[in-house]
Amino acid sequence: MAKLNKDEVIAGLKEMNMVEIMDLVKAIEDEFGVKAAAAAAAPAAGAAKAAEGPSEVSVILKSFGTAKVACIKAVQAITGLGLMDAKKLVDKAPVAIKEKISPEAAEEVKKQLVASGAEVEVK
Repeated sequence: MAKLNKDEVIAGLKEMNMVEIMDLVKAIEDEFGVKAAAAAAAPAAGAAKAAEGPSEVSVILKSFGTAKVACIKAVQAITGLGLMDAKKLVDKAPVAIKEKISPEAAEEVKKQLVASGAEVEVK
């Protein structure tokens, strides 16, 4: 038997009705010992995982911008540090404000810092 290419198989499937296609799927599952649903789900799960991106990120304060006091207060609220510790952290910019947090939490932190006039990067 000659080897069929993908286009020939698809052309053959177009001529079949749904009952014939379901019988074909069942025969393929029996012949190769696989489940069509599991085979279709595996690449989809891998693609979904790749689309998610990183599971943990860091929020980096690159610059406090024009409103240093507002930035210090935002860092204090985000980190729970005292006022002097928050000021020391802001003075060290660029510095990580939060590390190994979810991307959603990082976006919230970034939003708060940007609202205070800071320049922020999520890595």
